[in-house]
This record gives sequence, C-alpha cells and structure tokens, in this order.
Amino acid sequence: MPTVQFSSLGEFLQMGNYTFHVWTVYLLFAIFISYNLLLPRLQRQQFIREQKRRASRDAELAARSQQQAGNPQELD
Repeated sequence: MPTVQFSSLGEFLQMGNYTFHVWTVYLLFAIFISYNLLLPRLQRQQFIREQKRRASRDAELAARSQQQAGNPQELD
C-alpha cells in the first residue's frame, strides 16, 4: 500500500518547491480537456444553425420559383 508523501495540504500545494511548474501543467491540462469537450458542441450548434439557414433559403427559393412558374411576367 503506497504511503502519502506529503504531511500537510500546504506541502502538497507547494509540490516540493516545483509549484509553478506543476500547477501550470495542471492548468494547461484543464484548458486542453475543456477545449476538447466544448469545441465539438460549438461546432455542432454552428452546423445546425447553418443547415436551418440553408433549408429556409431553399424553401424561400422554391416558393418564389413556384410563384413565377404560375404567373409568368414579361420582361421589359
């Protein structure tokens, strides 16, 4: 059974005088994981918005096309 290497919470937070290096790595890891969890969700939302916009535009163009086919107008 492994033993605890730190005798207090303060000693743990100091990480044997490597505080800056250790906590910087933890911070970078947290940023990396957050980015990898958040980015796909943001991309999915953007994709869905784009598809809705395209569907709306296509429906509008189809409606205009049907109107023009039913009421042909002479061009001046």
